[in-house]
Amino acid sequence: MTERAPIPERAPPVQDWSAAPERSNALALKVMSWIALAGGRRAARAVLHPITAYFLLTSPALRRHLSRYLGRALGRPAGWRDLYRQCHAFAATVLDRVYLLRDRFDLFDLRVEGGEALQKLYERGEGAFLVGAHLGSFEALRSAGRCAGSPPIAMLMYPDNARKINEALAAIAPDAAPRIIPLGRMEAMLELRDWLDAGGLAGMLADRTLPGDAARHASSSLTVPFLGRDAVFNDGPFRLAALLRRKVFFMAGLYLGGARYEVRFLELADFTERCRDAAERDARLQAAVQCYADTLAQLCREAPYNWFNFHDFWNEDGDAG
Repeated sequence: MTERAPIPERAPPVQDWSAAPERSNALALKVMSWIALAGGRRAARAVLHPITAYFLLTSPALRRHLSRYLGRALGRPAGWRDLYRQCHAFAATVLDRVYLLRDRFDLFDLRVEGGEALQKLYERGEGAFLVGAHLGSFEALRSAGRCAGSPPIAMLMYPDNARKINEALAAIAPDAAPRIIPLGRMEAMLELRDWLDAGGLAGMLADRTLPGDAARHASSSLTVPFLGRDAVFNDGPFRLAALLRRKVFFMAGLYLGGARYEVRFLELADFTERCRDAAERDARLQAAVQCYADTLAQLCREAPYNWFNFHDFWNEDGDAG
């Protein structure tokens, strides 16, 4: 674990990743789904190479952002082979999404590490928070949770994101809609509390800050060291866990190449004990966010081609300007 640096109370402004143009759409996903189902996984994987080359060659911004991230994760300058490998890994996980959402688990070597602690919580009727990142495959995570007796997972997200997810899933597997608890509604907290009290798991991603006005961004983010440079992370999942006094686990479905996936669950924080005052709560929140960033950095170094945050994460374009 790296030494924890002081964390400012407010995070600096960052670029709005949600303003970046979306390069995929429902039609493209439907075409990819048709190829995958009509031709089989081997034939569909052959199509990934021209798709990968097209996106890499036609997007200078993508190459710039990938180069910066991979240079930090690999500990050396990233070459074209590295950029191609990461884009291909992303395309491969999108393809495999078609099969995983349709419960074709027989096509994959899917392994799970660290699930015992979550299973024990479920058996005691205690829910917990799962905090992830745009790392590997969420469908691999979801597939691991489909086993008999496994804790059910509901994703927490804002309505716009929920709509995009549902549109994408409808293009791939219309009957595979996940359980989603939309945030920002009056009844959301009650629904979340009831879900956790029944032993369910609540999942969120914390490696993107909330888009919108600066005031909301500053109140929902913290800046911590990540891969050798300060970065802004969303602390909302940890605030929810502190409010509802729950444990927090890191979740990741790492893509290991070919048909191999490894699902990891790692404990990050325990908010079940009530804080004495606001100062203790803030210190524990800061420690939890730093632990999250350290864990993400460790996994990025272990599996560098798995992090699919293809935007100006460290706000370096702004520095250059």
